[in-house]
Amino acid sequence: MEVFDVLIIGGGPIGINCALESEKRGLKYLVLEKGTVANSIYHYPLYMTFFSSADRLELGDIPFITTAVKPGRRDALEYYQGIARRKKLNIHTYEKVETVDKVEEFFRVSSLKADYVTRNVVIATGFYDIPNLMNIEGEELSKVSHYYREPYGYAGKEVLVVGASNSAVDVALETYRSGARVTMVVRGDEFSPSVKYWVRPDIENRVKEGSIKVYFNASVKSISQDFVTLQQMSGTLVDVPNDFVFAMTGYVPDFRFLESVGIALDPLTKIPSYDPLTMETNVHGIYLAGVVCGGRDTHLWFIENSRDHAAKIISALGEKRNSKN
Repeated sequence: MEVFDVLIIGGGPIGINCALESEKRGLKYLVLEKGTVANSIYHYPLYMTFFSSADRLELGDIPFITTAVKPGRRDALEYYQGIARRKKLNIHTYEKVETVDKVEEFFRVSSLKADYVTRNVVIATGFYDIPNLMNIEGEELSKVSHYYREPYGYAGKEVLVVGASNSAVDVALETYRSGARVTMVVRGDEFSPSVKYWVRPDIENRVKEGSIKVYFNASVKSISQDFVTLQQMSGTLVDVPNDFVFAMTGYVPDFRFLESVGIALDPLTKIPSYDPLTMETNVHGIYLAGVVCGGRDTHLWFIENSRDHAAKIISALGEKRNSKN
């Protein structure tokens, strides 16, 4: 059976960067991606704009060319998928990894399609697939979504947006401008400091003029077919007429998968155990890259500040290979 030096789980920007670094080092690699290349970005809202400038999203020495001051979803897909095509990276798309098992000095990585043998594994799976649930009555209703694509289906409807960060603000503004009657629910007394600086004045002015209503210091208690019940900090309950709910409450990595391969997680923060110099976990031969390193704090790592994870990992693998020769 073919044996790889490294198998990379996840074909997003950081997984792609690991593949590029592997090629530079002459390592035999394979990337397994459960969806398309840059799958999380593919599922972002259609008109999403990145906070980072294009140069901060670049991989290796490959320029990210765009006329936009801040690149959007389509720009990023063209860039990252273009790298995979032009470099002919060894990526299997639509092949989800099910298990990773240690077999003597190797790992057997199994998908629904095949089994692979590798000396090392890199997990670069991101966090966009598992919503951070509110765990309230009615969250399972079809009118409730933790994901958002575009605003046009909500014109003339009562839309409730839960959250205070960029995703919630973007949903509120886009659906409002497409004719929805928008209400927001924010746990604290203001929007998140991380809201994009060019968007903050827009949302604050829409709230000030009354175009978008916001309940600060409040949370969603329950959801029914026609109403959403909010609970204010004072304990007061408020019923808000409603057709659709966007719970933009964030996402978390697949902690169950990490634990299944033997990676130790902090009981509270869920931050995995790894060496920041090499990115190797407590399981010898398994490495982490990208936002998956942050545990519950998914704002800790993002593309621009985790691009160097690939170089750290592949450098460590190169030294490990040299030491055995």
